[in-house]
Amino acid sequence: MHPIVARRERLLLYLGVWVAFGALVALVLAFNRDASLRWSLLFALPLSVLLGAQALWCWYLVRVLPPGAASLPRFIGTWLGVGLVSLAIWVAAGLGWRSALGSFGAPGGPAAAALTPILLFAGSIGLLVSVLGLYMVAAFEVSRDAERHALELRVLAREAELRFLRGQLDPHFLFNGLNSVAALIGSDAAAARRMCFLMSDFFRKSLGLAAQQSILLSEELALAETYLAIEQVRFGERLRPRFEVSESTGALLVPALVLQPLVENAVHHGVAHLLEGGEVKVSARRHAGLLELAVENPCDPERPASRGTGLGLANVRARIEVLFGNRARLDVVSEREHFRVLIVLPATGASGASGG
Repeated sequence: MHPIVARRERLLLYLGVWVAFGALVALVLAFNRDASLRWSLLFALPLSVLLGAQALWCWYLVRVLPPGAASLPRFIGTWLGVGLVSLAIWVAAGLGWRSALGSFGAPGGPAAAALTPILLFAGSIGLLVSVLGLYMVAAFEVSRDAERHALELRVLAREAELRFLRGQLDPHFLFNGLNSVAALIGSDAAAARRMCFLMSDFFRKSLGLAAQQSILLSEELALAETYLAIEQVRFGERLRPRFEVSESTGALLVPALVLQPLVENAVHHGVAHLLEGGEVKVSARRHAGLLELAVENPCDPERPASRGTGLGLANVRARIEVLFGNRARLDVVSEREHFRVLIVLPATGASGASGG
């Protein structure tokens, strides 16, 4: 639809511009020719509105003939032909309107020979300015459409990246879990069976939550507790889970499975390398409108280099960057005998409101 006709306020503004143009033409006629101001206004205002109506249909030619779409001779020739036809119609209408005014009891005004050059000049200026304005509107629409398309592509890319990153997490869980079961089958079959049951419950819950972008922190912590219970079957007293969670944080939303890879790393790259084991500490607190999640574990300064894929920490960092941008961060503190990962997120409840 025509962008000017599509909205009432635009159409009224457009008509107002042409009425002002007509008033200017009337002033020129009144001060430079043998015509009264009343006659000049009666003559110029309707003609200006007519010229505005003629200029409206030029929009469709602007759309099919943007700059660069045709050769320069064709571009100039097309607009020159359109302009001459439009001017001829307007001048003819002007001369006819002059005669009509005399018939309606409003005689006077300049002679037709003297009026024609003014009509040609005014019509040329009016059409030229209107066509340039329409090209500006077309350029704005093209720019807006391109911006909207780019935004849509960014949103699609972000969703695709999130799906890819979440898709990498489940195999990561399964890989580490199966390693734990395999390590127990030969030495403690009962423990291996117990771990299988725990894993079944864990994966049933985790797969359901992984399909969601955000879950309650209480659900995320429950998964972490179940996972650590699974690993306690293998490590026994060597693994000592500890949770320090503020009551006000349980109803806050977090990205699904954001803690799980960090807890896995704490066990497999920390406690697993210590003969005496150690404590895996998971903490959550709310501070100044932010949610701070931390996972800490001891580590062996002489531990061998990890043979893992390294997806856990990298995935968590990538996911929070995609979801929150610079409103969130992930900090890693790696000391000789201690490892700590801190995630800082906006404190957002299930209603979508940020907490203070």
